[in-house]
Amino acid sequence: MIDEALLARIFQAALRYGGEFSDVFAERRSTLAFRLQNGQVHEGIVVASTGVGIRVVCGESAGYAYSEDISEAALLAAAQSASLIARHSPAGSARAARIAGHLPTLYPQRESLGDAAAFAKLLERAESTARAADSRISAVNAHVADEVQEIWIATSDGRRVHDRRPMLTFGVQAIAGSGGQRGSGYAADGGRTSLEYFTTHPVEELAADAARIALLNMDARPAPSGEMEMIVGAGGGGVLLHEAVGHGLEGDFNAKGTSLYAGRIGERVASDLVTIYDDGNLPEERGSIACDDEGNPGAHTVLVENGILRGYLLDEINAGVLGMARTGNGRRQSFAHLPLPRMCNTYMPAGTSTLDEIISSTKHGIYAKSFAGGQVEISRGDFVFMIAEGYLVEDGRITAPIKNATIIGNGPDIMTRVTAVGHDAQLARRHYTCGKNGQYVPVGVGMPTVKISAVTVGGTADA
Repeated sequence: MIDEALLARIFQAALRYGGEFSDVFAERRSTLAFRLQNGQVHEGIVVASTGVGIRVVCGESAGYAYSEDISEAALLAAAQSASLIARHSPAGSARAARIAGHLPTLYPQRESLGDAAAFAKLLERAESTARAADSRISAVNAHVADEVQEIWIATSDGRRVHDRRPMLTFGVQAIAGSGGQRGSGYAADGGRTSLEYFTTHPVEELAADAARIALLNMDARPAPSGEMEMIVGAGGGGVLLHEAVGHGLEGDFNAKGTSLYAGRIGERVASDLVTIYDDGNLPEERGSIACDDEGNPGAHTVLVENGILRGYLLDEINAGVLGMARTGNGRRQSFAHLPLPRMCNTYMPAGTSTLDEIISSTKHGIYAKSFAGGQVEISRGDFVFMIAEGYLVEDGRITAPIKNATIIGNGPDIMTRVTAVGHDAQLARRHYTCGKNGQYVPVGVGMPTVKISAVTVGGTADA
């Protein structure tokens, strides 16, 4: 989007009053989305945006300005604004461009959005399948969104990177009702892929799953309350790992000393059964990035290994503060935002136990197959999560589905209570979006089935 001659003038203006280095993030994004409700496809949305953000880095802080106007005058004005914010720091300088090597091929490099008529047919097929599952399905909602984000990154130290990132998401909600009882179920799929993905992963499977969960929740019994064992389901259970542990491993919280994990590299922070990775290099996964939003390659980062803390998720600034290598986790929502250290695809690898072994070893507990959402207090790791699909486990057997179950605990604490890890590790193909400092980025989560010896459950029935 910006030629080398103009980049040189931008960096000259950006570093005029000081700063260690500067970078330019240019973006062009196109989005197409539809929603189905009450049997009709509507709320069609087409959005296109273009803009440039300019940053001047000064130690642990940065000056930042952006513009939706990409004329030379507007970009030089933005560079000057960023420089004024960052003045009083040592002067930096621009170097000759060094083009980055070929980025890994992690997703289709498509230039255009998918076919609108084809998306509408997918929504109609999903609704038809969900309603046909059972006469008690009273409503079906579905949505699809397709996006292509093209980015160009240039830094004053000579880095030049270009990437084109697709993102496709499809979700189905089914609502069941009968005799005064109601239940809701949701299923989703997608990632950095294209419309052809749904030829081998039919939306009918999502719709059937959403209807199954809705019917299950309609007939489920009230959840018990109290402290008990918990089995966390493979795949979607990874959202617990993301929220309760992952955020505490992001570099800014550790550089500031506000995380429970600050200064603890090399220490035991979890059961020796626990290993946690973050990976930006998984093909077509939602959180994958060939390069991060600072131009660094996405990477496989070992965070916890057999219970020992090995590393943090780092962007340029916090890597410098901590004196550690950057990990390719500098991410931003758009050109209008500063990059922050963020997760990509955070997951736990497979263990050795079978699901049957884990269930049969559970005397009194719950099986949280998937979660509906929750929140975490990062400085302490305290969390609250709602279970979307859950079951009661008694004397080594799954006995009944439960509803209205909430789990309450502390992330670092429950990681020390892991007593079994299944061999069924998988990533959850849902459209998880992580919020931080008002910014939202797509992420992936995953894990095998995991048993935790004790967790507090909030329910409406006695334990």
